[in-house]
Amino acid sequence: MYVVDIYTDGACSGNPGPGGWGAILMYGDHRKELSGGEKQTTNNRMELLAVISALKALKKPCKVNLYSDSAYVVNAFNQDWIRGWQNNGWRNSAKVPVANIDLWQELLTLTSTHDVTFIKVKGHADNKFNNRCDELAVEQSRKFSDN
Repeated sequence: MYVVDIYTDGACSGNPGPGGWGAILMYGDHRKELSGGEKQTTNNRMELLAVISALKALKKPCKVNLYSDSAYVVNAFNQDWIRGWQNNGWRNSAKVPVANIDLWQELLTLTSTHDVTFIKVKGHADNKFNNRCDELAVEQSRKFSDN
């Protein structure tokens, strides 16, 4: 099974507002950058779309080390929040419907295809790949704020 390192980040100006996401996929000497955005969105949606888009770019099942500065994304898997939400009919501990259910469900499907390990990194620090993802996300956010 191929081992792929993926870095992701999301950005939003206004939250909600124009947003963008960035991802870097690395396998051996190969590196691919992806980015996108939306005119009206939230930071959490952009964080999720970065992960989803990166995993969708993989052509076959892989072992993935996914690095994100989003506690929202990383903790959902590493602290089993997502299983709790599923068991509670997609409601959180306050019995309120979980935000971004559509994206969480898509991400669950993708994580059943790939063996994904979620790793939390400090945002806006000394990790060059996380910083590059942030640049990509902010660039996209700006494109959507100009429309």
